[in-house]
Amino acid sequence: MTVFQALILGLLQGLSEFLPISSSAHLTLAPWLFHWNDPGLAFDVALHFGTLIAVLWYFRAEWARLIAAALSIVKQRRIETDEERRVVFLILATIPGAIAGLALEKYAETAFRDPRLIAVTLIVMGIVLWAADKFAKRDRTIADMTYGDALAIGLAQMFAIIPGVSRSGSTISMGRALRLNRESAAVFSFLMSMPIIAAASILKIPHVMKTEGFSPQLIVGVLASAISGWVAIAVLLRFVAQRSYGLFAAYRVILGLIVLAIAFSR
Repeated sequence: MTVFQALILGLLQGLSEFLPISSSAHLTLAPWLFHWNDPGLAFDVALHFGTLIAVLWYFRAEWARLIAAALSIVKQRRIETDEERRVVFLILATIPGAIAGLALEKYAETAFRDPRLIAVTLIVMGIVLWAADKFAKRDRTIADMTYGDALAIGLAQMFAIIPGVSRSGSTISMGRALRLNRESAAVFSFLMSMPIIAAASILKIPHVMKTEGFSPQLIVGVLASAISGWVAIAVLLRFVAQRSYGLFAAYRVILGLIVLAIAFSR
């Protein structure tokens, strides 16, 4: 893999991790489309470290409040404030995804990387995203969330182990189906990405370091992912404040159809 290829993959990871278009799909499809050597799931996870930096930095004030709330829960052994409830929401929402990741890891590295499967999931989840955003009411915010809402969004995140589903796409779709407004659905999706990405990074980055080391490719890829991830968060939050997720749904369907056409023509 060249430095240029690592740069492209890093940009794809950063932009598509937070936009509801599936970063894992783009990281799998890019080598397949351009006949590059597939760096594999471990390198993909290393690029996720860049997006972890992005979400930590962009929401640094929010994370400071959540850490203080978590310490308060441990100290006082009760849950009272919105921030304290949000800490519990994030824990609940993380558990299903963690279970799915551990149980289906070997499939994520093999069968789930089939371009035809990715194309189908891109299309199906594009339709789901459009329908949830189009028909759901927008009368709730994060402050109105319940423990059941957090668990439901966490269950939706389980399906993100399949490239093409999209972690942000599935969780935002569930949030919208639960009547969260667009910005609240996006913000909670971004916040709940941190524990999953951090856990995956801890598990996979040591393997990447053994095989790659601090290679120029790894450094460039992670930096590109961090910068483009920060931009993606800022752009999406501003975008959905005024517009729907329909543009992203349409992109998913079009990309899925293109991938299917290429797959059956090869």
